[in-house]
Amino acid sequence: MLPERYAERIPFACGLLLAAGECYKQWFLYTIVGQGHYDWWYFPFQLCSLPMYLCLLLPLFRGKPARRVLCTFMQDFGLLGGVAALLVPDGFLGVHWSLSLHGVLWHVTLIFLAVFLWLTGQTDRSLSGYVRTLPLFFLCCAIATAINLLAPGQGRADMFYISPYYPITQPVFHEIALWAGILPGNLIYLASVCLGGFLVHLAFRRLDQKYF
Repeated sequence: MLPERYAERIPFACGLLLAAGECYKQWFLYTIVGQGHYDWWYFPFQLCSLPMYLCLLLPLFRGKPARRVLCTFMQDFGLLGGVAALLVPDGFLGVHWSLSLHGVLWHVTLIFLAVFLWLTGQTDRSLSGYVRTLPLFFLCCAIATAINLLAPGQGRADMFYISPYYPITQPVFHEIALWAGILPGNLIYLASVCLGGFLVHLAFRRLDQKYF
């Protein structure tokens, strides 16, 4: 059994690793790809970006209930985002081989984090544990919306893929947004993400009941 102090340090180390990779990505995009112009499409506040911030914040919540909420969020939504991005990797392939490698390693790290946090007992496996992650999810949705509205180049920022300026770009949901409208399409997408996170949570609960 991994000692508690190491179990708590490894997520923070993952956060440092993710942050270092993100710094490289942003530098490369700004200097090499953008030639000194910043493209807000690549601003690091997607669902898959959140574990970087949350891992770095974990030491501030050591021994507090909020820490378990953050870990449960990374278990449920981190695994969902990591697997979904690897299944549909269009968002990080094609710009440069190093950024493609960065994208693959990033999402593999998210999957590792989710499984590690579950195996080391740092998440809340109860149904209420999932419910307690939802305020954090909706807070991040609100931040993403603010970035989409306020970022320069109207409509260029597309955090959480819920831009109010054009239909969502994600497969399947794009067609839904074309049929239902931008706002309803975005709401359907967010509801689907919540459902996906819930199904991941149920899967971990099932594994708990079977093996622990």
